[in-house]
Amino acid sequence: MSVIKANAYGHGMLQVADALQESDAFAVANIEEACHLRSHLPDKKIVILQGVLSQEELSLALKLTLDVVVHNEFQLQLIEQSQLSGKLSVWLKIDTGMHRLGISPVKTSKAVERLQQCTSEIDIYLMSHFANADNVSDSLTEQQLSVFLETTGEYAIQKSIANSAAISSKHDCALDWVRPGIMIYGVNPFIEGDASDLDLLPVMTLSATIISIQHFEKGDAIGYGGTWICPEDMPVAIVSIGYGDGYPRHAASGTPVLVNGNLCSLVGRVSMDMICVDVRNASSVSIGDKVVLWGEGLPIEDIANSCKTIAYELLCKITQRVHFEYI
Repeated sequence: MSVIKANAYGHGMLQVADALQESDAFAVANIEEACHLRSHLPDKKIVILQGVLSQEELSLALKLTLDVVVHNEFQLQLIEQSQLSGKLSVWLKIDTGMHRLGISPVKTSKAVERLQQCTSEIDIYLMSHFANADNVSDSLTEQQLSVFLETTGEYAIQKSIANSAAISSKHDCALDWVRPGIMIYGVNPFIEGDASDLDLLPVMTLSATIISIQHFEKGDAIGYGGTWICPEDMPVAIVSIGYGDGYPRHAASGTPVLVNGNLCSLVGRVSMDMICVDVRNASSVSIGDKVVLWGEGLPIEDIANSCKTIAYELLCKITQRVHFEYI
């Protein structure tokens, strides 16, 4: 089950779905994303991870043959109180330790029974979600898996718990369905390392062009607030990308960028439309040259670490102003 919520982690949901047609199912966050995807893929299994929040949404899910996750009493009651006309696939989510969404393990058997009593037209699946699988030394992952298996062991029902980190580290939790998310896009799901550690290749390369090359003197302050001071006479390239495009405003001076294959660094504050780059390490720099902000040759994990965030956030924040080219 390929997770393509949040516009496929910023990559373009429909384009990614087309590239992953061999997936057995796709997972999205909400009914809006599911409807958009269903209009593009009329027959693919689509799972709504947040489930439905009203009778109208449940009716729409039935009409469009969308799978719904049930994670609380309210959603159980929605199904019980509805006049189901057609087959409905329900993924009952169990809270095994993340403590965000899901029913208590002790209430699982009753919830399954209630769903079975609604109609014979309900297909039931069982699922949970790991909280700390990105930290291989955290014992909670093993505890959650144990709780899940103990809670669901009596049911001959298809089960799912493995996210990207679990797929990469705990092969005993694959069960019936795996749910890769961030790894699909060529990003390491763990708190340390980059994609190359897992033989993953980045899907997205974010690049921009040099629009000016300035030559400053020692002591000159760069950009808004003058937060970075030139340590010597030096060239600085002005690059056509900023927080208006989704490049993180809180990226600090020293954040790596790639100029003509040479590792350089951001200097000064990120502006809405521009960044400044120290190009002392790059040779023959010209206006119009391409600058890679992350992707091929420059791991996004490095940028995330420099910005004290995660790659997920960087990918999801790319704005509509950026031109996407699919290869």
